[in-house]
Amino acid sequence: MPNKQLWAAIHAERAALAEDLAMLNDKQWASPSLCERWNVEEVVAHLSAAASTGPLRWIGSALGARFDFELHNSRRLAEHLGPTPADTLSQFRQVIPSTTSPFGPAAAWLGEVVVHAEDIRRPLGIAHRLPIQTATEVAGFFSRRSFTVKSKEAVAGLRVEASDGPLANGEGPLVRGTTLALAMAMAGRAAFCDELEGPGVATLRSRLEAPSAKS
Repeated sequence: MPNKQLWAAIHAERAALAEDLAMLNDKQWASPSLCERWNVEEVVAHLSAAASTGPLRWIGSALGARFDFELHNSRRLAEHLGPTPADTLSQFRQVIPSTTSPFGPAAAWLGEVVVHAEDIRRPLGIAHRLPIQTATEVAGFFSRRSFTVKSKEAVAGLRVEASDGPLANGEGPLVRGTTLALAMAMAGRAAFCDELEGPGVATLRSRLEAPSAKS
């Protein structure tokens, strides 16, 4: 996708997530997400932080945390965690049209919102039809490059093929499934291996479940 189209997809996925979040009750906001260390509301605050932090501010924050990135992320998240879930959602709505990001290509930030949205939706049983072009862009990026997670390493030496789209990358034992399930697995969500098939799935799962793969 051209950069302009990538940002349009980011804005569309943020807007779709905001609409789903508006339907949640307080218990759901406090429930665990697939991002192990954060609940639903904290994931939303993290997304707001990422869309509000440019390169210079990111560097200043990382320096202030002495490059302890868990502390850095926690501080930025806390800035966007409102006194109530409604306030947290309001802050997220404000960044829907943002094109601000710390570093990296737009495809990485499309992956950020797609993966974290699924981190929220899947445990809550919320269905979302992700456009196949968007899913393909994210999964393709993850298979070619490691950015915030070791996605490229996760599928090294494996053949990744989508059952619902054009994605087909790599050589080796086959890992096949929906484009979204492939993207989520490459992003470190081992549970999505249950939705994949092929002789390469066991290798992928073992890599994701290794202690060094936890993120």
